[in-house]
Amino acid sequence: MRIQDFSFGSVQIDGKTYEHDVVIDRGDIKKRKKKPSKKFRDEFGHTPISIEEKIPWKCRQLIIGSGVTGALPVMDAVKRKAEKKGVELIILRTPEALERLQKESTAETNAILHVTC
Repeated sequence: MRIQDFSFGSVQIDGKTYEHDVVIDRGDIKKRKKKPSKKFRDEFGHTPISIEEKIPWKCRQLIIGSGVTGALPVMDAVKRKAEKKGVELIILRTPEALERLQKESTAETNAILHVTC
């Protein structure tokens, strides 16, 4: 997997530009479906990553890119579930998450990347 470009609102991976949050699950790239987490928006001021979403748990480590400024909240229940499953949860601002993902992109590394704020 090659991350070729990132700017506020978009990321280019393997020659394809995504203008929405993405989930990388064992090399497969999909749009993040955040609708299940929207009910927590008022509580956090932003739609967080919640346990209600389809999180790609089949990995050794899960990298979460929390946005350009790191504004994307990750709910405590997600952190607890990662610990329970033995998945190393790495939460970084998206630019740093992309750097780490580029270095450690393996079948055992999944990611959720927020491309704005």
